[in-house]
Amino acid sequence: MDTPVREDTRLSLWRRVRAYAVPPATIETATARRLAGDWAGACAAAGVDLDLTPRALARTHGTALAARVRADLRRLAPDLLRWHLPRTAPDGLLRPGTTLTLAVYADHEEPGGPRTRPVHLVARTAPAWADAGQRISLALWDGPPAGPDPRRRGAPDPAGPEPPRRRSPDPAVAHPHPHPGPRFRLDLHRHLWDATRAGELRDRSGADLLPALPAAPDDPPGPGWAVDRWAAEVRLLLAADGRTAGPVLVRLGARHRILLTPEPDGALRSVPAPPGRGPYGPRGERGDGRPALLPDAATWTPPDLALLRAGLLTPDDLHPLVAEALVPGHRTTRRTGPDDGRRLVDCQGGRHRIGLVDGVLVPLDHAPAELRREELLVALGGTPLPCLRVIDETHRRPDCLTGVRERLAHGDTAGALAVVEALLGPGAALRDGPLREALERAAERKVLHGLYRTGLRATGPANVAEPPPAPLPDPDRGPLRRPRGTDFDARETRRALGHRDHPRHALAR
Repeated sequence: MDTPVREDTRLSLWRRVRAYAVPPATIETATARRLAGDWAGACAAAGVDLDLTPRALARTHGTALAARVRADLRRLAPDLLRWHLPRTAPDGLLRPGTTLTLAVYADHEEPGGPRTRPVHLVARTAPAWADAGQRISLALWDGPPAGPDPRRRGAPDPAGPEPPRRRSPDPAVAHPHPHPGPRFRLDLHRHLWDATRAGELRDRSGADLLPALPAAPDDPPGPGWAVDRWAAEVRLLLAADGRTAGPVLVRLGARHRILLTPEPDGALRSVPAPPGRGPYGPRGERGDGRPALLPDAATWTPPDLALLRAGLLTPDDLHPLVAEALVPGHRTTRRTGPDDGRRLVDCQGGRHRIGLVDGVLVPLDHAPAELRREELLVALGGTPLPCLRVIDETHRRPDCLTGVRERLAHGDTAGALAVVEALLGPGAALRDGPLREALERAAERKVLHGLYRTGLRATGPANVAEPPPAPLPDPDRGPLRRPRGTDFDARETRRALGHRDHPRHALAR
């Protein structure tokens, strides 16, 4: 079977994710602000946008719910949340267009009425076309968003006869999946974002247990699945959903699902789930007779534990809270070595130095007059000195270009610029080449994300046309329909973009 190869590929990808996705500077800044009581500043340091404020919640949902949300926000470690969010292959970026439940306030009473309705504290990732910076947003979800869809410009406002001229932007309206799904729910795994419960990771990950072997041919093969923890996780899921028994659906792949039924003796009985979207399909919800879905956080072995067992990472390479949980008593120390930026180049039969002088990368073993002559020779079409060739290549295509691109893709713009400044100097002027193109592309995508957050664009990049406005209904003639071939719905938008909001190849944990 191909399980060992698949496992090695998965671990090598997670190793690269752990190196670039959440940089140490982000962790240190977010931790310092969180410990100082500044939860909003910690979120800003970790790239988390806030679509809620406790003061506004007190007016819309009551002071009791606002106090509970404020307490959870004070426990939130946004850098730890970013560390554990689901990611996709092959780049290891955050899974786009996803809404995850962090906490559920099930007994919330609506103001002005005795009816109770559960309210979710959710974390959302932007769609794939607007994922620049890999930013996360926090919001409350208590039902479908009110107001017209921004994709349907010109739709009437339900609050009045005329559409308003200006509306406050609501990123949840433009989000492809604003409601939380059962596959990614962290309310049952608070140790993945709650700093006060991070120590539970060792027990919930099964670090003290040996990897379980498949007991039957239908069971999942290989070490990627947390088979040894399924029995306990199934019971936690059933208890959280208010069930005492019943099957639980486990999603092992796009076309591979099994049903787990807890037995009175503590064992699990597993049977393959019927294919398709029938009574055991992937869209099952509680209360409709369908089985509960085991979250991905309980389905797979945590990648940090797998990386430690394989010897691919040390505890110092992990998040401090994760390292302290998986390796009790460990204290993370960051290793930094001095680097003066000087390099040696074979030039004119000797070894010459190049380094930073006054914030610019220059050759150190050539006189200024000689450099001026060489620059004039190059302008006339001559061959530059090896030192000048190395400096020019460093400006256009440096050896660290792959690392710079990785940092930009994961939203670590400050880290990418720090690498460039350490290599070329803070006073260097970038020349045309792959390095400059990568930085310009990151800036353009950041503008797209800003347009998405402000609600000015909700359908994709600049080369995709905005959808036409929805026609207004005529009360005398009934609802109007667009002529055939002019409808621009979400499916056609995704087809035009050439990507999926939920990628086909999700990264297994």
